[in-house]
Amino acid sequence: MAASQSSVIEIRALATIPEFEEAVRLQKEIWGFEDIELLPRRLFVVANKVGGQTFGVFDGGRMVAFLISIPGLKPDGTHYLHSHMLGTLAAYQNRGLGRLLKLKQREDALARGIRLAEWTFDPLEIKNAYFNLERLGAVVRRFVPNQYGTTSSHLHGGLPTDRCVAEWWLDTPRVEAIVAGKPLPRPRIKARIAVPSDIARMRDSAPRQARTIQDSVRERFLAHFRNGLEVIGFENTPEAGTYLLAPREEQKA
Repeated sequence: MAASQSSVIEIRALATIPEFEEAVRLQKEIWGFEDIELLPRRLFVVANKVGGQTFGVFDGGRMVAFLISIPGLKPDGTHYLHSHMLGTLAAYQNRGLGRLLKLKQREDALARGIRLAEWTFDPLEIKNAYFNLERLGAVVRRFVPNQYGTTSSHLHGGLPTDRCVAEWWLDTPRVEAIVAGKPLPRPRIKARIAVPSDIARMRDSAPRQARTIQDSVRERFLAHFRNGLEVIGFENTPEAGTYLLAPREEQKA
């Protein structure tokens, strides 16, 4: 059900057991996971207690989107946030709620002295790729084949769960400019990886073709990352979504 004209969209931290339970229910509605694959209520409780984040978006008191992240520690001692899940009900998608949640995440992290948030996303989900790279300013330097194994979600189409790792360096000039909506010059592009715009249809009607495309995309990501490139942008055309890769620039924590 869409929001009425008089409803008020509110974003706030989740803090109660009923709110955590509602976030668990939303997972099932959004992704269609079987119960065994749902993030349980207790994980939301723990994340809230150990320095993670649990935020929800509410329309007139009804939760319509949520985010959960957990604290992480790099081998060099750098603290960061692993942004594990963000979901929005279908009727509320394409309304900017995901970006509201990510900006709330950024604000909270920076207030606590945390400069890096990471999360994974499916490289075949070109809408998410555009959002992560062009609307938030994340970069991608790592690729994980079949990270979660095959899942029960209809959104994954029975394919291996290959994942790009988005690194969101929260206070860099790049991110500050993109979040503020300012134009940003691109470095010289050294490689491109294209994903057909109708890949979602292929997952349902031509799974073998989708798997062939997935295999090719995986091989190209891994090869380019071995050669010192990183993803710094994304372009959309009616035919394809294209990852833009440039020489890697090391970030400083």
